[in-house]
Amino acid sequence: MKIQLINGPNLNLLGSREPSVYGSQSFAEYLETLKKAYPDIELEYYQSNVEGELINKIQEAGFGCDGIVLNAGGYTHTSVAIRDAIKAVPAPVVEVHISNVHAREEFRHQSLISAVCAGVIAGFGLDSYRLAVEALKRTNKTT
Repeated sequence: MKIQLINGPNLNLLGSREPSVYGSQSFAEYLETLKKAYPDIELEYYQSNVEGELINKIQEAGFGCDGIVLNAGGYTHTSVAIRDAIKAVPAPVVEVHISNVHAREEFRHQSLISAVCAGVIAGFGLDSYRLAVEALKRTNKTT
């Protein structure tokens, strides 16, 4: 099984950006933990601050992997183009948020991508990614 992890804008700053909201661990550190927990799954990682690059990666991965874990960051609330990219690919996409976006600013309560994702996981810190991988793993066993 192959799963593509995609992080959007500002998530390259995990570990130093607002640790009270996002924690103090970098994604690189967490990724190693995740890979050790799932040695039977090929986990690929990609991060970009650029909307078009995220769309290119969704399109590429969406036809070449078994699932995508996507934290679109701020683009979650603004990008019709990312929504359309998700909708265009056959791989299931799980929307992930580190924080509970519904407990934050009002503008974060609306997701333009949720309706075209297989599911949404939010508020469990970096463990949200593990929960998404687990969901895709279980989905893949039933298909």
